[in-house]
Amino acid sequence: MEISGVGATQIPVALGRFRDEATSSVALAAIIKADLERSGAFRIIDTAPGLDERSTVDLPAFRSRGADALVAGSVARLADGRFDVRYKLWDAVRGEPLLGQSKVVLQADLRLAAHRVADEIHEKLTGERGVFATRIAYVLRTGKRFSLHITDPDGEGGQVALASAEPIISPAWAPDGRRLAYVSFETQKAVVWVQDLTTGERRMVANFKGSNSAPAWSPDGQRLAVTLSQDGPAQLYVISAQGGTPTRLTRSSAIDTEATFSPDGRQVYFVSDRGGGPQIYRVGIDGGNPERVTFSGDYNISPSVSPDGKTLAFITRRGAGFRLMVQDLGSGNTAANAITDTQDDESPSFAPNGRMIVYATRTQGVDVLMTTTLDGKIKTRLLSSGADMREPAWGPFAR
Repeated sequence: MEISGVGATQIPVALGRFRDEATSSVALAAIIKADLERSGAFRIIDTAPGLDERSTVDLPAFRSRGADALVAGSVARLADGRFDVRYKLWDAVRGEPLLGQSKVVLQADLRLAAHRVADEIHEKLTGERGVFATRIAYVLRTGKRFSLHITDPDGEGGQVALASAEPIISPAWAPDGRRLAYVSFETQKAVVWVQDLTTGERRMVANFKGSNSAPAWSPDGQRLAVTLSQDGPAQLYVISAQGGTPTRLTRSSAIDTEATFSPDGRQVYFVSDRGGGPQIYRVGIDGGNPERVTFSGDYNISPSVSPDGKTLAFITRRGAGFRLMVQDLGSGNTAANAITDTQDDESPSFAPNGRMIVYATRTQGVDVLMTTTLDGKIKTRLLSSGADMREPAWGPFAR
């Protein structure tokens, strides 16, 4: 994983290797460090090994090195084969302990334990939930094969939810974190499916005449907004997550697609070329006259709304390139800011705490996944096998 950039305001945290972590074959401290740095909220000061959660620490000495906080821990293999991961967080400014935890986990769950430690540190020091123990979904293309992957947000620790010789596109997480909607071409046409990631059970939700695409979950997890062309040009419909008869949401002679719900479920953002070129609009869940949202540029697609409803991320075309943009939805200001310097950005998706975005882009001829902070100052390239990684979707807190 490659992390680049420098944040404007970061909490300096001293962190070293956990005692005996080599016995677990997982570099716990390195995972925690990468998680915290990727958030953009922390700057890690490396410490020499030797400290653990039981140590009597010289906090003024760490404070003199510029650390506001200190993390130390240990790993112990238990008689039943599980591992006991312990850590302690100190406030070096006030000179007092802040947090101490123990997690007894199977070896297969050690990476998840490290992510949860990072989440707890993040929340204790910032007051906001961390997202390192969440998951992302994305599509991997290897030659002519496609697979739908579910991994940690750093791109590791994954499983394959579906493999196919036909394209898979548009994965979308249900709010419960258990189900995933996506479009598969396995029947030689675009069909919307919903899959339970725990059991593997799949349900065909939208297989109507024409194309069925771009699923998006309602905040209550009961419905999906989908794009259907059963009645002519592609339009937005709402359908039960169990399938059934869809209800038409938009009515125009243009193409309306790429729906996404507002966090309160009252509005749907979508892309339409009703004004001559693709722009982002929003409409009430009961229909009505859509309102145009984007005005910067003549080609704006792929809307994603932050969990607090205050920020819109989307892709704009600039010259021959495509850039990730963010726009404030609360101020009424329609200006948008580019937060990347790449030219082939696609498919932005917010982290569940709204502090980062995962997106796809292209570097050195390969499609890769990146995360970025909202100001664009900290960017991370996720682990890549060299195959093309596309269409990421960041899952909810539930896991």
